[in-house]
Amino acid sequence: MFKGIGNLASLMKTAQQMGGKVQEIQEQLRAARATGAAGAGLVEIEVNGLGEVLRTRVDPTLFASGDQEMLEELLPAAINQAQAKAKQLHREAIQSMTAGLNLPGLNEALAQLSGGDS
Repeated sequence: MFKGIGNLASLMKTAQQMGGKVQEIQEQLRAARATGAAGAGLVEIEVNGLGEVLRTRVDPTLFASGDQEMLEELLPAAINQAQAKAKQLHREAIQSMTAGLNLPGLNEALAQLSGGDS
Protein backbone atom coordinates (compact mmCIF):
# COMPACT_ATOMS: atom_id res chain seq x y z
CA MET A 1 0.00 0.00 0.00
CA PHE A 2 2.75 2.47 0.93
CA LYS A 3 4.64 1.61 -2.23
CA GLY A 4 1.61 2.75 -4.23
CA ILE A 5 1.57 6.08 -2.38
CA GLY A 6 5.27 6.55 -3.16
CA ASN A 7 4.62 5.84 -6.83
CA LEU A 8 1.76 8.34 -6.84
CA ALA A 9 3.95 11.02 -5.26
CA SER A 10 6.66 10.33 -7.82
CA LEU A 11 4.14 10.57 -10.64
CA MET A 12 2.84 13.89 -9.31
CA LYS A 13 6.37 15.27 -9.08
CA THR A 14 7.06 14.18 -12.66
CA ALA A 15 3.84 15.87 -13.80
CA GLN A 16 4.90 19.15 -12.17
CA GLN A 17 8.31 18.97 -13.83
CA MET A 18 6.71 18.28 -17.19
CA GLY A 19 4.43 21.30 -16.78
CA GLY A 20 7.49 23.53 -16.63
CA LYS A 21 9.07 21.73 -19.56
CA VAL A 22 5.92 22.18 -21.66
CA GLN A 23 6.08 25.93 -21.21
CA GLU A 24 9.80 25.95 -22.02
CA ILE A 25 9.25 23.87 -25.15
CA GLN A 26 6.45 26.14 -26.34
CA GLU A 27 8.80 29.11 -26.06
CA GLN A 28 11.48 27.21 -27.98
CA LEU A 29 8.99 26.26 -30.69
CA ARG A 30 7.76 29.84 -30.93
CA ALA A 31 11.38 30.91 -31.58
CA ALA A 32 12.17 28.04 -33.99
CA ARG A 33 11.82 28.61 -37.73
CA ALA A 34 10.95 26.35 -40.64
CA THR A 35 10.66 27.30 -44.30
CA GLY A 36 8.65 25.75 -47.07
CA ALA A 37 9.17 26.53 -50.74
CA ALA A 38 7.37 25.77 -53.99
CA GLY A 39 7.94 26.45 -57.66
CA ALA A 40 11.72 26.17 -57.39
CA GLY A 41 11.72 28.91 -54.77
CA LEU A 42 9.23 31.27 -56.42
CA VAL A 43 7.18 31.11 -53.22
CA GLU A 44 8.60 30.74 -49.72
CA ILE A 45 6.70 30.55 -46.46
CA GLU A 46 8.34 30.82 -43.04
CA VAL A 47 6.58 29.44 -39.96
CA ASN A 48 7.57 29.05 -36.35
CA GLY A 49 7.70 25.68 -34.60
CA LEU A 50 4.04 26.06 -33.65
CA GLY A 51 3.09 26.24 -37.33
CA GLU A 52 2.16 29.94 -37.28
CA VAL A 53 2.96 31.70 -40.58
CA LEU A 54 5.50 34.45 -39.98
CA ARG A 55 6.62 35.52 -43.45
CA THR A 56 5.63 35.06 -47.06
CA ARG A 57 7.91 35.78 -49.99
CA VAL A 58 6.74 35.68 -53.58
CA ASP A 59 9.27 36.21 -56.37
CA PRO A 60 8.37 39.42 -58.25
CA THR A 61 8.58 37.60 -61.59
CA LEU A 62 5.53 35.58 -60.55
CA PHE A 63 3.54 38.79 -60.12
CA ALA A 64 4.92 40.22 -63.36
CA SER A 65 3.75 37.17 -65.27
CA GLY A 66 0.21 37.70 -63.99
CA ASP A 67 -0.19 33.95 -63.50
CA GLN A 68 -2.70 33.95 -60.66
CA GLU A 69 -3.45 30.25 -61.05
CA MET A 70 0.20 29.32 -60.51
CA LEU A 71 0.40 31.52 -57.42
CA GLU A 72 -2.77 29.92 -56.06
CA GLU A 73 -1.18 26.48 -56.51
CA LEU A 74 2.24 27.37 -55.11
CA LEU A 75 1.07 29.09 -51.91
CA PRO A 76 -0.66 26.05 -50.38
CA ALA A 77 2.22 23.78 -51.41
CA ALA A 78 4.77 26.02 -49.68
CA ILE A 79 2.55 26.43 -46.60
CA ASN A 80 2.03 22.67 -46.32
CA GLN A 81 5.77 22.01 -46.63
CA ALA A 82 6.61 24.60 -43.96
CA GLN A 83 3.96 23.26 -41.59
CA ALA A 84 5.17 19.68 -42.10
CA LYS A 85 8.64 20.82 -41.04
CA ALA A 86 7.12 22.60 -38.03
CA LYS A 87 5.29 19.39 -37.04
CA GLN A 88 8.60 17.55 -37.15
CA LEU A 89 10.17 20.18 -34.85
CA HIS A 90 7.17 19.80 -32.54
CA ARG A 91 7.40 16.00 -32.54
CA GLU A 92 11.13 16.13 -31.74
CA ALA A 93 10.56 18.61 -28.91
CA ILE A 94 7.87 16.43 -27.33
CA GLN A 95 10.02 13.32 -27.66
CA SER A 96 12.92 15.06 -25.95
CA MET A 97 10.59 16.18 -23.16
CA THR A 98 9.25 12.68 -22.58
CA ALA A 99 12.59 10.89 -22.93
CA GLY A 100 13.08 8.53 -20.03
CA LEU A 101 9.37 8.17 -19.28
CA ASN A 102 8.42 4.55 -19.63
CA LEU A 103 4.74 4.93 -20.47
CA PRO A 104 3.28 2.21 -22.71
CA GLY A 105 1.90 3.62 -25.96
CA LEU A 106 3.37 7.10 -25.40
CA ASN A 107 5.32 7.23 -28.66
CA GLU A 108 2.31 6.08 -30.68
CA ALA A 109 0.06 8.66 -29.00
CA LEU A 110 2.58 11.43 -29.66
CA ALA A 111 2.89 10.41 -33.28
CA GLN A 112 -0.88 10.59 -33.75
CA LEU A 113 -1.07 13.89 -31.89
CA SER A 114 1.55 15.50 -34.10
CA GLY A 115 0.20 13.95 -37.28
CA GLY A 116 3.10 11.66 -38.12
CA ASP A 117 4.81 8.41 -37.46
CA SER A 118 7.00 7.93 -34.41
